[in-house]
Amino acid sequence: MIQTPEPASGIEPPEDAAFRTEVREWLAENLNGQFRELRGLGGPGREHEAFEERLEWDRALAAAGLTCLGWPKEWGGRDATLRQQVIFHEEYAKADAPSRVSHLGEELLGPTVIAFGTEEQKKRFLPGIRNVTELWCQGYSEPGAGSDLAAVTTSAQLDGDEWVINGQKIWTSLAHLSDWCFVVARTEKGSTRHHGLSYLLVPMKQPGVEVRPIIQLTGTAEFNEVFFDNARTAADLVVGQPGDGWKVAMGTLTFERGISTVGQQIRYARELADLEAVAKANGAIENPVIADRLDKAWVGLRVLRAHVLRTLESGHDGASVDARTAAGQASVTKLLWANWHRGLGELAMDVLGAPGLIADGPGDDLNAWQRMFLFTRADTIYGGSNEVQRNIISERVLGLPREARP
Repeated sequence: MIQTPEPASGIEPPEDAAFRTEVREWLAENLNGQFRELRGLGGPGREHEAFEERLEWDRALAAAGLTCLGWPKEWGGRDATLRQQVIFHEEYAKADAPSRVSHLGEELLGPTVIAFGTEEQKKRFLPGIRNVTELWCQGYSEPGAGSDLAAVTTSAQLDGDEWVINGQKIWTSLAHLSDWCFVVARTEKGSTRHHGLSYLLVPMKQPGVEVRPIIQLTGTAEFNEVFFDNARTAADLVVGQPGDGWKVAMGTLTFERGISTVGQQIRYARELADLEAVAKANGAIENPVIADRLDKAWVGLRVLRAHVLRTLESGHDGASVDARTAAGQASVTKLLWANWHRGLGELAMDVLGAPGLIADGPGDDLNAWQRMFLFTRADTIYGGSNEVQRNIISERVLGLPREARP
């Protein structure tokens, strides 16, 4: 029997139980009225759904003190413990609350600025993230570098008191809706690989920044190409020291594949339970191969959960984790969830059988299973392809010889 994973612990301390009740009751009360129709909306492949309404939902969470939970209180957070942050993501997923539009700012850029940024950068940017008044996108991948962050060629050169940025980023989620982008650029001319990179904060709404949507297999366009043509940002908007971009970027990736993946797993568990129900309804579960694959999917989800909780407990502060450890943990987590979810999309098509070939969603559009199948083809590519993740583990963590490169 497929079940949603249980809470982070069997018997919770009183303060954690009280926090769980607070979150659960707030969600139950507020996922009604103007926000009732937002349940289950958004997420990968569906970011176009009710975006403005979900933005207002995020701001309601902020007003209730339910954003940036793990941040220090001095920067608008709650100093929530790791366990309490896990509790929030569990309850949020169980309530089928809408996908957040401020994830990149709250979960990635904010913790990175707290860990590596200056006091001035914290004062300037953290309030806008906390209150969901400024949205962020991530400028990592490039057409010529694929998922290999160390191969970026986007350049930034100092011109007086500004960086001048030239180059192209790709697969930039929600760039068309963002106010700012955190960009990894090469700031030391002639440098190669992990050296000479810097982590810049760049305003999106300026001359010299062009965003072009990329139409996906699903027909939606949440990814974008971003072109920088003499775009500018202030000289002091580099996080960490110039040349420290690789270390800072690895810290960001640690946050990206951290606590929020607990809620991701509960959403995956709901998808798996729904698919099991479909298999029972159409008789596919009578096929022993299908039944076995459903069971193995459940086991794989438990393995993913155990791995994430173990790595979180070993230390989730990107500033205190060395680059080698951070790279290894992030890469293993990415490999686990990406392959699992892509496999679920393939399993869904086999459960549906021939009817899965017919687009029978609203207006002859894709149905939910077809959309998931098509979008999960990208899970093992975006955010770092499987091949690059395995190279990171082998070369930077295990110390094995480098793969031959052109």
